[in-house]
Amino acid sequence: MDNFQMVVLLLDATMRTSTPLILAALAGMFSERAGTINLALEGMMLGGAFSAACVAYYTDSHWLGLGAAVLTTMALSLLHGFACITHKGNQVVSGMAINILMSGLTALVGIALFAQGGKTPALDHDARFQPITLPGADAVANVPVLGSLYSELISGHNILVYVAFLAVPASWWVLYRTRFGLRLRAVGENPGAVDTAGISVVAMRYRSVLCSGFLVGISGAYLSTAQGASFLQDMTAGKGYIALAAMVFGKWRPFPAMFACILFGFLDAAATRLQGVSLPGIGEVPVQLVQALPYILTVILLAGFIGRAVAPKSLGRPYVKER
Repeated sequence: MDNFQMVVLLLDATMRTSTPLILAALAGMFSERAGTINLALEGMMLGGAFSAACVAYYTDSHWLGLGAAVLTTMALSLLHGFACITHKGNQVVSGMAINILMSGLTALVGIALFAQGGKTPALDHDARFQPITLPGADAVANVPVLGSLYSELISGHNILVYVAFLAVPASWWVLYRTRFGLRLRAVGENPGAVDTAGISVVAMRYRSVLCSGFLVGISGAYLSTAQGASFLQDMTAGKGYIALAAMVFGKWRPFPAMFACILFGFLDAAATRLQGVSLPGIGEVPVQLVQALPYILTVILLAGFIGRAVAPKSLGRPYVKER
């Protein structure tokens, strides 16, 4: 296998590994742009993945599994909103509580339903999202360079991968070119002014967390019905927190956040490729070090290596209407 083909395969794997991060980062962006911290992405992804795997297994339909994942995560988003928006609770505590709740609840229910140590049975072919061959991919597969790029890098992914990458420009358009996006950003910066204009701050923040729940539900479903073939206990493995780091790295903007997710996805894909490989001048890289690379980068970014990121001014502050 030549070097170019190896690069194409690595980028192909990068697209797959970055997909759940992109969706989760966009989910966090919608919530936090309106002023609500969403540390619950990890738990929501886990709940969505479990719901999708269970429903897909019983119904043999990946679309019903996706719908169940989205409904589950939107319900968890409403729970987070009820605690933080309606009752003005601590947003960090609420998010972590949901993470802990879903980590234990998915394992408990999984053991009760399937008695397989918290995992679900393997899904059949029809219960999973399958790769899509784009028009002309087979015809140009043997064309040098461009053929490999189109047939192996662009074509051959399941529909949720394309949804994730298309969601980035769609989110940008919603945030910066629609009335809803203008109001959502205004609520995160100056909720008092929005309230004075006669717009409900509470309603806008609830709508933002519902958007967040919708996107993170797709992310969770991807893990168990597209990238994988079943639910595994704690299968998110910190992806929700990595997505938050990518969102901060991207300064709460869709395209920079996507590039950060691609960087994390590249490290994750490279970690798989580099296991057991001997590098010139270094030797064989320890498996543990390779697997830790995405998390090491997360710590470095959150420590401020990439510069100070300015969050929305009202982020984490419950809105109290002046009388």
